[in-house]
Amino acid sequence: MGIFGRKRRTEGGSAGRHAAPEADDTFEDEGYGEDGSELSDVSDGPYDVADFSDDGIPRIDLGSVKVPVPDGSQVQVEMDPEAGGVRAVHVVTEQGQITVSAYAAPRSGGLWREVSSELADQLRADGAKVTLGRGVWGLEISAIIGDVALRFVGVDRPRWMLRGVIAGPQSEAAAAVEVLREIVRRTIVDRGDAPMPVRTPLTITLPEAVAEHIAAQQEQG
Repeated sequence: MGIFGRKRRTEGGSAGRHAAPEADDTFEDEGYGEDGSELSDVSDGPYDVADFSDDGIPRIDLGSVKVPVPDGSQVQVEMDPEAGGVRAVHVVTEQGQITVSAYAAPRSGGLWREVSSELADQLRADGAKVTLGRGVWGLEISAIIGDVALRFVGVDRPRWMLRGVIAGPQSEAAAAVEVLREIVRRTIVDRGDAPMPVRTPLTITLPEAVAEHIAAQQEQG
């Protein structure tokens, strides 16, 4: 597992304002319709914590998600100075910076379809060249913004949606998508039982050692 660093939030960060969908007033138990579920095939991952058996792969435990950290990579913690908590945790690899986030979702799935459509529209509005394709779990979004290549994947499961994004140089785009998929595939989601509005980000908590390291860095200025 790589070393830990602290990253301050910036408006022009790796995925910028495309980093997270905004919560709405719908609760996940209400679903989005009665025309069947829209759930991803996760027979080979990612996994719900209730269905997971230990496979020996080292992961960083962030509470709602347990994310694998490849050898040679680093973990960066992005703090939210306004809220005083953790905004995101990134895994930085040679191919790019990866962010995996989980959100409350309907039991029947379908949230990624909605979020991906909004995301593609916003990327185009920001001048990105956007390409849609099919991947392991369904729709994937590729985008080029300047010299940066982005790839987004989403996984719909009952009551949670997992989203992964990698941002890196265009020269690494082909390899980057495989790195992203492998990290998403080996991620474990711990949704919890509490009801919450659809699109609400699941809470990130840091391991004690990492939290202490970040606090020491903050004290040093």
